[in-house]
Amino acid sequence: MHRLLRGEVVMFGGFALAAAVTILLVMPQANTAVLTEVTQTSTGPLGPADRDFLVKVRQAGLWEIPVGQWAQKRADSARVKDVGQHLVEDHTKLDAQVRRVAAKLNVPLPDRPSPDQQRWMAQLASETGPAFDRDFARLLRAAHGKVFAVVANVRAGTRNAEIRKFAGTAVTVVMRHMTLLESTGLVNYDELPEPPLPSQAAPAPAAVDPRRQP
Repeated sequence: MHRLLRGEVVMFGGFALAAAVTILLVMPQANTAVLTEVTQTSTGPLGPADRDFLVKVRQAGLWEIPVGQWAQKRADSARVKDVGQHLVEDHTKLDAQVRRVAAKLNVPLPDRPSPDQQRWMAQLASETGPAFDRDFARLLRAAHGKVFAVVANVRAGTRNAEIRKFAGTAVTVVMRHMTLLESTGLVNYDELPEPPLPSQAAPAPAAVDPRRQP
């Protein structure tokens, strides 16, 4: 091969390699940008916390509805059976709402529970009677405590009106479910995570001059 031609091939190969490396370096950054992206909707900005909230509500229903149905057949305690029925009814309604909100805001939703939720389901699927009652109350109470923190934080700080409205509904439902699960008398509070330590106080809202109020 002519020396000049060989040089061009080598140069082209170098450019191709550099381009490939550049693409590989840029791709993770693009994916990260998607995860943290704030999009504009007809009801206000939609951030990553808003999308995560919708996903978690959807996943809660994907495992709590079948587990609530199991409770009505597998539980020994009449109270656990009753709580299971409430969970099925509430999450069936909440699931319809989250799918409607997600469709309106163009947020994709999962069609299966999280890996942790699948493990909890596998554990409960192998149990009946008092063992089922105990683990049903404890697992679901712990799970509701985690999702309650997510829902409450979104309700407090979201900039999206549609999310704010739905988060208000979800807060009420999750709080009611925690109370119902505790009413079984089977929740071990020592197993639950302690409240986080107080952090630096959030800045107070700026003072408003009353003379500027309409």
